[in-house]
Amino acid sequence: MKRANKLQKYLLPSITGRAKGVGLTGKGLSLFLLLLLALPVSAKKQIGLQLYSIREVIGSPEKYAQNHVEVFKKLASWGYTAVEAASYDQGKGTFYGVSPQQFRADCEAAGLECLSSHATRGLNGDELKNHDFTEALRWWDKAIADHKAAGMKYIVTPGWGTPKTLQEAQTLCDYANAIGQKCRAAGLLYGYHTHSHEYQKVEGTPWIDYMMQHIAPENMFWQMDTYWCVMGQKSPVQYFKKYPGRFTMLHIKDLYELGESGMVDFNAIFRNAPTAGLRDYIVEMEGTDGTIDIMEGVRRCATYLLKNKLVSKSYRK
Repeated sequence: MKRANKLQKYLLPSITGRAKGVGLTGKGLSLFLLLLLALPVSAKKQIGLQLYSIREVIGSPEKYAQNHVEVFKKLASWGYTAVEAASYDQGKGTFYGVSPQQFRADCEAAGLECLSSHATRGLNGDELKNHDFTEALRWWDKAIADHKAAGMKYIVTPGWGTPKTLQEAQTLCDYANAIGQKCRAAGLLYGYHTHSHEYQKVEGTPWIDYMMQHIAPENMFWQMDTYWCVMGQKSPVQYFKKYPGRFTMLHIKDLYELGESGMVDFNAIFRNAPTAGLRDYIVEMEGTDGTIDIMEGVRRCATYLLKNKLVSKSYRK
């Protein structure tokens, strides 16, 4: 409200005068001023939201159709600038029950960037045993085309189970390299979202370290989930320093609303963002403590990030 008052006091008189000078008067002038005020002010910070957070509101095609217009407008008004999808259906080629093009249009109509998506095709037992992911890669051909059509920059595997042996681990790493090569050829970046189980050991080697050492950086980036890293009894910053430049994306997550639990040192995380190689971060909430609804929770998360002086306006190069 204060910002709008300042616009009216200092800018509108000057703009009104110039508009009249080129012949805009009456209804034409009024429409011009309304359109001007409707233009989005440059985002204070680039903040993304994982739409899984609000699955109870838009998580099904029916809920999406009913609620997405109002919900997306609210997200933008609270300071979110981008979204990460979590409802890709490869068989139908849809996001939340609509085409990739329509999903992009829905996001952009609210001023939101259609940035990323969680989607994957895992390997079954025989594929893992036989080191055969020929059929799996065909799934990715369609998925990549759909994500490109939605205007996305990233496609992220939301997680795989922990392999039982290093032989299985190597198969998954080879598979990830192949996926990443396909994504790069199409102009997309491929990533992997970590939970806590990636810090478990496989034949004496932490699974995440094995992946780091056997998946080329150009083929896969890391989307560390800050909360699950802490729950895995690891330090996000220590991993930034151990593998600098590998964490293109982060899931900024706490137990509930950001900064409430004291479990995750977000100040240290954002101070070390350059070491991590951060370009985009995504807010995610698993739920609330029950005293507020999820929409209020994601609103508070945006407010926390907007107020935190250690969070830069943008991390994109």
